[in-house]
Amino acid sequence: MRVITGTARGRRLKTLEGLEVRPTADRVKEGVFSMIQFEIENAAFLDLFAGSGQMGIEALSRGARLAVFIDHRREAQEVIRENLRTTGLTKNSRVAAMEYDLFLANTKDTFDIAFLDPPYHQDLLPRALDLVVPKMSASGIIICEHERNEELPASVGEYAVYRTYRYGKIMITVYRQQKNDMEEAL
Repeated sequence: MRVITGTARGRRLKTLEGLEVRPTADRVKEGVFSMIQFEIENAAFLDLFAGSGQMGIEALSRGARLAVFIDHRREAQEVIRENLRTTGLTKNSRVAAMEYDLFLANTKDTFDIAFLDPPYHQDLLPRALDLVVPKMSASGIIICEHERNEELPASVGEYAVYRTYRYGKIMITVYRQQKNDMEEAL
């Protein structure tokens, strides 16, 4: 696993061991960052269920001003911190050692881009989406990685499914704020 492009391009990232670990595949990561390539510069990026932190690190490497990494597992936090040191991207990052729902209920941060990739088969995405929507900026983007057969809501608060992308058994669902008819007329 490596950083694809930007200031840390080509740097190897450490990953967690074990069967529950499922790092985002390079082709999926490339697809996600192609979608947001013009919105990443100076963005505040939330890497929820961060694992190794590869998505937030990629965002920092591409010019995000901040990346916040959330993972409740101690070993994940250690790997994220090590990967941040390896890439030289520690300065613009924070690693929060807590459950995602506790973090989202208490943070004062506002994010421009949120990447949600929870463990599969635990039905965490609907609840995480409900909690992340109020933490998004006006032009925020929420990106969910999930199994192809997992159904996500068509809308959450002011956000609605903008696009879906399929990568084999993996789906990427992108949410953006809904525009009402009056705004579109202006």
